[in-house]
Amino acid sequence: MEVYNTSSTDFTLMGLFNKKDISGLLFAIVSIIFFTALMANGIMIFLIHTDSRLHTPMYFLLSHLSFIDMMYISTIVPKMLVDYLLGQRTISFMGCTAQHFLYLTLVGAEFFLLGLMAYDRYVAICNPLRYPVLMSRQVCWMIIVGSWFGGFLDGFLLTPITMTFPFCNSREINHFFCEAPAVLSLACADTALYETVMYVCCVLMLLIPFSVVIASYAQILTTVHHMSSVEGRKKAFATCSSHMTVVTLFYGAAMYTYMLPHSYHSPAQDTVFSVFYTILTPMLNPLIYSLRNKDVTGALKRAMGRFKCTQKVSGDVF
Repeated sequence: MEVYNTSSTDFTLMGLFNKKDISGLLFAIVSIIFFTALMANGIMIFLIHTDSRLHTPMYFLLSHLSFIDMMYISTIVPKMLVDYLLGQRTISFMGCTAQHFLYLTLVGAEFFLLGLMAYDRYVAICNPLRYPVLMSRQVCWMIIVGSWFGGFLDGFLLTPITMTFPFCNSREINHFFCEAPAVLSLACADTALYETVMYVCCVLMLLIPFSVVIASYAQILTTVHHMSSVEGRKKAFATCSSHMTVVTLFYGAAMYTYMLPHSYHSPAQDTVFSVFYTILTPMLNPLIYSLRNKDVTGALKRAMGRFKCTQKVSGDVF
């Protein structure tokens, strides 16, 4: 039996599991994706920090991307799963505010980080001789700090404004988490000015980093095209295409939700597109960046080898 909001300050999240005929299947799929994302990103972080061969700028940035993805998916999915098991849909005003802030901060940091990671690949392939200088440890930390600063700025700027609007009597959020457009649809005041500000923020946080990604990979593909090695060209094209697929999915879905006028999409469509960049992307990132990467697979084999040796030594001792 489902429990709805019992307090005037609570919101009701309609969620992903509101269709009873497929709710169990969706719950199972989302659960698998969530735990796969946590495990894959956790393994990436562990390998990068324990294997000296992965102590390079690219993997340093990848470890932070994995950390953001773990935090990112954990702000949304666990509550969805627990609410389904408990048969409830409510979220308190403070809980909604916290989720909104964490979501904006983490997604903003990832927007900027992905753009700057594309620059890292551009320097590595197009200017390999200058790579140690252009991507020094100091520069890497500047990229990380800059990404987090952009995310925190977005969260601190937009969350207080969003959550101070007066909300109507119907506090049902037609979404599976407290995303800004869905929350704003409940506001009883004129939100036109705020939506303009949010649109400008989205241009800065989506279009600019995505433009950096496109420009960087365009230069990379141009450089790769002139490679003399056919095998090298195929490998580089395969890597670039997989990276671009994930990045386009992430940025494209977010652009659809935040930059397309509301008259061009429905709440149901927003929910579907939000799934792409809030649930699927955190799982796809580590899989795409690792499964096609011999360095990471090699580090995994070495880690498993060390574990087997440890188990063997322990067995011999006892």
